[in-house]
Amino acid sequence: MNPVITIVGRPNVGKSTLFNRLTRSRDALVADFSGLTRDRHYGKGRIGERPFICVDTGGFEPVAKTGIVAEMAKQTKQAVAESDIIIFLVDGRLGMAPQDRVIADFLRKTGRPVILAVNKTEGMQAGIVTADFHELGLGEPFPISSAHGDGVRGLIDDALDSLGIAEPEPEDHDNDPNRPMKIAVVGRPNVGKSTLINKLIGEERVIAFDLPGTTRDAIEVPFERNGKPYILVDTAGLRRRGKVFEAIEKFSVVKTLQAIADCNVVILMLDAQQDISEQDAHIAGFIVEAGRALVVAVNKWDGIDSYVKERARLEIAQKLRFLDFANVHPISAKKGTGLKELFQDVDAAYAAAMAKLPTPKLTRILEEAIEHQQPKRVGMGRPKLRYAHQGGMNPPIVVIHGTALSGVTDSYKRYLEGRFREVFKLRGTPMRIQMNTAKNPYVDADKGKKGKK
Repeated sequence: MNPVITIVGRPNVGKSTLFNRLTRSRDALVADFSGLTRDRHYGKGRIGERPFICVDTGGFEPVAKTGIVAEMAKQTKQAVAESDIIIFLVDGRLGMAPQDRVIADFLRKTGRPVILAVNKTEGMQAGIVTADFHELGLGEPFPISSAHGDGVRGLIDDALDSLGIAEPEPEDHDNDPNRPMKIAVVGRPNVGKSTLINKLIGEERVIAFDLPGTTRDAIEVPFERNGKPYILVDTAGLRRRGKVFEAIEKFSVVKTLQAIADCNVVILMLDAQQDISEQDAHIAGFIVEAGRALVVAVNKWDGIDSYVKERARLEIAQKLRFLDFANVHPISAKKGTGLKELFQDVDAAYAAAMAKLPTPKLTRILEEAIEHQQPKRVGMGRPKLRYAHQGGMNPPIVVIHGTALSGVTDSYKRYLEGRFREVFKLRGTPMRIQMNTAKNPYVDADKGKKGKK
């Protein structure tokens, strides 16, 4: 289970900037005035080989009673409740503020582990800039710069070390045929996730009725199909942030993200009777980012006419075009139609995610792809792609070695990905193409000669 790190602090101390750096994204809006972040933002972070879920919160005023500030405080308090560790961010340039003391008192009472990080310390003496913050009584302040990255790696390493989270061991048991495949069923509220699971297992194991938000937590249901063991994970519906203020329902979001990260295959459920929303795209984006095998199920297909069906197909093709590697199945969870084909693709997607790609065959495909279409020139030269090998599974990673590979464009990487997918039949799983540029020995030799002079 990926740990949850929540960033807390008063307005405009740099929480969203730190969140963006940790998640390598621009998901959190950043501007030089307070109160910009009003709701929680979730993102996936990684330090070395250690993944985590990062939560950005709005400016925190624990004593607020009414208005939008009170709602922001409510969101932050819930984020604290669902976190494994809290980064309390303060402003090193403005120094201690009365609000920092109030927040520190609140965090102490929660009993959650807290690391005090002093932000905006670039170009300043650490001992001087952190001196005032010792009186908060939250341990040794950690000087960082979220804008420049100074001290951020050490901060997160300390946070994960304090939770006892080490570098993960390679999972050899992933190839164990007796190990149940874990399948997470995700989507917006009321698309029929629990109904699908009930139909698959043939009994009412999961509560299902026509009211959004029934499932509050991720529920694991073991079952067998055609003699093979599976674990189905029913998750709470993820609705657009800002629409839900119930603390218990907000708690479900992080559980769903963790379920995606921990499963082998995801069934993304869409509602054929509703338009594809921005939230559907966000969920799909997190699945791809997590590298999970994916099958898309379009539910309630039996309740729409041919015009709406065609519009749904076009919407999926346009708004979820980055899921072109995944198969899309129209189904009716209530009637059970289309489920046989859906599960066949679930098995195929998992097999593709765990496929072994021999180095000779990968290199041969690479050579044939280059012969058919070379990468674009960069200046006077052209990137040289020499050989390829597999760098990992679930998702499959292809590592390409050569020289001047920094000049390989994203469009050419997609071209290579298409060639690998076609030959190895890798439907249903994301892929990663990594470029490994060899060092130039002549550059190092030149540096040595200059040093001798």
